[in-house]
Amino acid sequence: MSSPLRISLAKANAATAAQLADLGRQTFQDTFAATNTAADMAAYLAENFGPDIQMAELQDRENTFLLAHMQNELVGYAKLRDNSALGLPAGQEAADRLEIERLYVRDDWQGTGLGAALMRGILALAEQLHCAAVVLGVWEKNERARAFYQRFGFREIGQHEFRLGQDVQIDLILRKGLAGR
Repeated sequence: MSSPLRISLAKANAATAAQLADLGRQTFQDTFAATNTAADMAAYLAENFGPDIQMAELQDRENTFLLAHMQNELVGYAKLRDNSALGLPAGQEAADRLEIERLYVRDDWQGTGLGAALMRGILALAEQLHCAAVVLGVWEKNERARAFYQRFGFREIGQHEFRLGQDVQIDLILRKGLAGR
């Protein structure tokens, strides 16, 4: 019997953009609202999650979205960026690096293995693309996410600022090298 979980590449259309805007807003708010001001959250959500914004991101050739559907319901997603310079010194070649810009799962699917399934999909895609490494930024205070990435072999290589509304926070930059590269 096949699993009801389906992970697929997103198509750039209005329906997908609207779904991503809703899920992105919901998951980001669920994850970070308790530790940030309402004003900072509102500013960040307005700036980053709207159907037009998601459509532009879907149409950007450097981006890839993996969608996780459970019984035809969108329950998680990952936004990936090709040739990321995250964690590299200015001017250094960024080819062959895939960045996980977002990896979110709805609250009611946390702890079910859905995030791990998305991560396995990301790593398989990175291998298909012959990437040398996968990188990401994670908020220094997000212990659960940091532990999750560590389980997959990501290691800290630096840090950078992340602006949430008016609040400047610190994201740790994590990297996972891929086999033979």
